[in-house]
Amino acid sequence: VQLQASGGGLVQVGGSLRLACAGSGSAFSGRRMGWYRQAPGKGREVVSCISAEGGRKYVADALKGRFAIDRDNVKKEGYLYLENLQEGDTAVYYCASKTGVSSLVQSEYPYWGQGTQVTVSS
Repeated sequence: VQLQASGGGLVQVGGSLRLACAGSGSAFSGRRMGWYRQAPGKGREVVSCISAEGGRKYVADALKGRFAIDRDNVKKEGYLYLENLQEGDTAVYYCASKTGVSSLVQSEYPYWGQGTQVTVSS
């Protein structure tokens, strides 16, 4: 069961990125997907999540309007779209998956990708 996050990089303030999370094995199909981030010196926080079918989506209130989530169940990939990036968005972004009911609680997500670094500079 594996998840592989990619797409991070160095961008300037106002820039955009698309993060991807590729699933293998049983890590993706039929599972909710969540994105979390951890900024330097801070705890990991929820960014966004999406249901297994893709019909229900959540984005943290502070990020609505700039971040969006989607998934392609045929390709077994999830996506996090980051727009109008700010320095405060600098963090390692992680994707995670779980079965069962909707949850934002990190400990309820048993499968995690390795993280992808997003650095926003002015």
